[in-house]
Amino acid sequence: MDNEAIEGIAAFGDLLNLGKIFMLLAAGTFLWLSNELLRRSSQRLMDFIPSRRFMILQLATLLTFIWYFAGAYWMLVGILQPPKEMLLALAGSAAVAMGFAFKDVAASIIAGLILLFDRPFQVGDRVSFGDTYGEIISIGLRSVRLNTLDDSLVTIPNSRFITDVVSSGNAGALDMMVVSDFHVALNADIEKVQALIHEVIVTSRFVYLKKPVIFAVEEVAIAERLAIRIRAKAYVLDVHYEKAFQADIVIRAAKLLCEHEVPRPTHDPEFKQNPDKIEQKKFS
Repeated sequence: MDNEAIEGIAAFGDLLNLGKIFMLLAAGTFLWLSNELLRRSSQRLMDFIPSRRFMILQLATLLTFIWYFAGAYWMLVGILQPPKEMLLALAGSAAVAMGFAFKDVAASIIAGLILLFDRPFQVGDRVSFGDTYGEIISIGLRSVRLNTLDDSLVTIPNSRFITDVVSSGNAGALDMMVVSDFHVALNADIEKVQALIHEVIVTSRFVYLKKPVIFAVEEVAIAERLAIRIRAKAYVLDVHYEKAFQADIVIRAAKLLCEHEVPRPTHDPEFKQNPDKIEQKKFS
């Protein structure tokens, strides 16, 4: 064995001696514990100041990115302290090897940085991605975690958000528009129905009254018959109450429409055989 090979083995042994391995393990444990402390502290802060939870979540995400990058640099340069030539050689070799082996992971990491600065959505937003709808709970180096309304945790690689369409319902705001549909018969008093639904909405404990309540009226086919669809668009006070707000509106509006004997569209089995007869029956 020549002198260069012996010197290389000696340098490598000095680089990864028992003391440095112990320090690397301790540093990795410290990084993980610090991140866990940050996560728990941000959660307690959000419970204490719920109106600022989006800002706290976004700040915690940014600090996590910075902490892991700084920690990785500190472990490599501060603890291992490789020679400059070895550092450059290792960096080149690692870049080539990881480029082939982890190209999808690298694409997700780069996409994560793009998401962090481009911000098509933020932590705390309610988003639709494909068939998945829920709240963004974290934006990590590799993936985005989304909590669906049925309390399922969905993990999506960051790279998919760069090429696919994603829709944000609240774009960083606490309030969000909630759309509820109501169907009535063609002969119903539309203005009266609209007024009743408006009353239900503005008296809900979940409504955000600083933004307007909007109605869209359209003729649609329901239960194989023509009907009037009244689409109510109102804002919920907090995205966490989205479904509670919608349920409150639908239940109370249905009861109120029933009390005022508002005709609703119903299925008529004769419609398929003779729709003209049904129309004659309705207007006779």
